[in-house]
Amino acid sequence: IRRSRHATQKGLELRKIKNAVSISERPAEVEDRAVPGHWEGDLIAGSNNSFIATLVERHSRFVMLAKVANKDTLSVTTALIKQARKLPKELYKSLTWDRGSEMAGHQNFTIATNIDVYFCDPQSPWQRGSNENTNRLLRQYFPKSTDISGFSQAKLSAVARKLNERPRKTLQYQTPAEKFDACVAATRRNRNPERRFVGCDNCLEQKSCDPCVRVVEQRT
Repeated sequence: IRRSRHATQKGLELRKIKNAVSISERPAEVEDRAVPGHWEGDLIAGSNNSFIATLVERHSRFVMLAKVANKDTLSVTTALIKQARKLPKELYKSLTWDRGSEMAGHQNFTIATNIDVYFCDPQSPWQRGSNENTNRLLRQYFPKSTDISGFSQAKLSAVARKLNERPRKTLQYQTPAEKFDACVAATRRNRNPERRFVGCDNCLEQKSCDPCVRVVEQRT
């Protein structure tokens, strides 16, 4: 039986990452962006073999950036696990990545976080469209000629905040931060309807802050 060149290439790519789950097996709820908690991810590269992990939530277009020591799978998955633990589990259900070998350790990531990982088809960047668009925006701050290893996590979070505070036409001119904060608040109310949740002091003062919430007793 003759096989198409595309099918052969796809099979070779699948074998490079052990037990990779194709994007075609991703739940239907991910596709229409109606349900929050599904993310797209990638690395962007700078000079001198430096990298940043970029994450975009599909429903809100909320951006998170993670400092990575290197492109090896241990460095990348360790950074992603650290970021994932900052979020409520309801808001991080799946991650869609490309075929990069940096996610060869995806099973360790899933074991540590209970987050499913799906891989795009070869040479199909549009399957992570929100992430690709975000990476283009990030080049305003991190040109390819820049050694990005010198940026601290605090600086990366500050850049992410700038993107998250930009109103987006696709969100009816809400900002990703507003959209994502609403998701966080809804998640917390569902967990405990007798309490309300607001941002931490840093969030309220609009300082650099990773996503977080603190509990405040509901006043009656």
